[in-house]
Amino acid sequence: MEFFRNTNIDFLGKKWYFLGFSLIFSVAGILSMLFWHHIPLGVEFRGGTVVNVKFAHTPDNNHIRNALDKAGLHNAKIQSIGAPGSNEVVITLDQKDTSETDLDAGKRKIIAALETNPQSGKQDLNNNEAVGRAAVREALLARDPLHSATADYDRITEQIVAFRDRNAGGVLTSIDQLKGTVPDAVVESLKQDFYTGDFAVRGGSIVGPQVGDQLKHQANLAIGFSLLGMLAYLWFRFELIYGVAAVVAVFHDTLITIGAFSLTNQEITLTVIAAILTLVGYSMNDTIVVFDRIRENVKLLRRESLAEIVNRSINQTLSRTILTSGLTFLTVLSLFLFGGEVLRGFSFALVIGILIGTYSSIAVAAPMLVAYQEWRASRSGRGTVPVPTPAGSGKGGKVRAKA
Repeated sequence: MEFFRNTNIDFLGKKWYFLGFSLIFSVAGILSMLFWHHIPLGVEFRGGTVVNVKFAHTPDNNHIRNALDKAGLHNAKIQSIGAPGSNEVVITLDQKDTSETDLDAGKRKIIAALETNPQSGKQDLNNNEAVGRAAVREALLARDPLHSATADYDRITEQIVAFRDRNAGGVLTSIDQLKGTVPDAVVESLKQDFYTGDFAVRGGSIVGPQVGDQLKHQANLAIGFSLLGMLAYLWFRFELIYGVAAVVAVFHDTLITIGAFSLTNQEITLTVIAAILTLVGYSMNDTIVVFDRIRENVKLLRRESLAEIVNRSINQTLSRTILTSGLTFLTVLSLFLFGGEVLRGFSFALVIGILIGTYSSIAVAAPMLVAYQEWRASRSGRGTVPVPTPAGSGKGGKVRAKA
């Protein structure tokens, strides 16, 4: 299947437009990383406390942020997660202490900040994590609502907690919701000691600063070694300049992608790093396809200039590029639009990366290859440029470069 047949687009003739486009987006990203939003690292890299909060109603992120600010929890990041209507958010604090005690303290601070109507002398049945099942069991034992020596309050407590966490999604809107699950006398007894708040803290975790620094270092190494590996592979398969051109194109893709995260102030998390490594391989594969066609044509079209050969090679692979990149782009675009907040960063990186990666194979790597080969030919004064051959083939050649 082909979208285009016998196209003859002068891609290299538009290299200055491509250069301008790349400069605009690269410089904008660099300026944002240096002066505006900087590089918005996720909690995995900078360290901090992450707490999941489930609400009984649709949460207002601005209201949550203002409440946290008043409680002294400044610079909190709030992100909605889950399907629409799940009413769940992730609150990230800059608190970087690493013990379980510190995590519990962070949870208590959030609960205290968000509670709008606490009832004196009663516990919040949705937020009794500190004492858990024990608080419910002890309250039932103390009041003994069933007035029976054989009453199994342990089992009843498990039924209450299970209904809250499974059936009600972790948040009871009213204690009366428990009717039909436990005896009515138990429900009325619970009302004496408990009330239901508007939200529940469902869990949390802490990433210490040392762990964050280590993950940051490992992420940098992963990207760096992947680029070096690609350079070595292309050096072995073609020539060094082919590897350099491809690595420069991939670095261009990575820079623009990270710049897009900075410009939109989206956090770079571990999943985003995974997406960047994915697009490195994807962009490199697309570049290799173009380079491979150039290598084939440079042996067949010895009377044409290298620029003409490269243009023809790009046109010959254009249909394949549109098919593979287009279908992949539609897939990740669907993931971006419908995958939810958890996958938003990952899919956003792939959407930008596939667009820029496909573009750079045509508009960055190929023009750089031609510019270098023509520069080397002019320096040598021979008017020829070397023909790339596979490693170990024992063959080489020259191709005339038209004046």
